Amino acid sequence: MGENRGVVVKNDLDPVIAAKLKRTPDGLVAAIVREHGSGDVLMLAWMDDEALHRTLTTGRATYWSRSRQEYWVKGATSGHYQFVRNVALDCDGDALLVTVEQVGAACHTGEHTCFHDELPVVTAS
Repeated sequence: MGENRGVVVKNDLDPVIAAKLKRTPDGLVAAIVREHGSGDVLMLAWMDDEALHRTLTTGRATYWSRSRQEYWVKGATSGHYQFVRNVALDCDGDALLVTVEQVGAACHTGEHTCFHDELPVVTAS
């Protein structure tokens, strides 16, 4: 059992993987999600050790909802599932890259990606 955000949670994550993670003070690691076929960056979510364990062992993207304070499997209510193809840890251990087969929209707004609101950038010449 592990302590996370003041709540005792079951933690079955492989200790070798767990040792590589650099978590936020509340026990989370950023999960950048990209689409397997297109390479599109779909969303950013958060995982704790248990969410990562569930993702790795079920093949379904599972995250920790900071607003609801609960685990959620992407698509469980919307039908817009993410079937995991690959998970990679960055060199610092503080971010995950989750490559998925996306069914339907990734964003809760109905957009394909959560990154659809482009900001103006002045380019250097």
